[in-house]
Amino acid sequence: MLLLRFALVLLLIVSGVCFAAYAVTRNPRYLHWGWVVLKVALFAALGFFGILVLERLL
Repeated sequence: MLLLRFALVLLLIVSGVCFAAYAVTRNPRYLHWGWVVLKVALFAALGFFGILVLERLL
């Protein structure tokens, strides 16, 4: 579980860095990658919380 939390935080940091790079350079590639990484982070968070709910129920 700790590794999954670390990966989730790392994904959010990478997404933030991509958005910051877009704000500085105005290169749309960074904006695209920021959204892609953010989507992956959200799906990972849903999976993480789903696992927590299942553990709580069982």
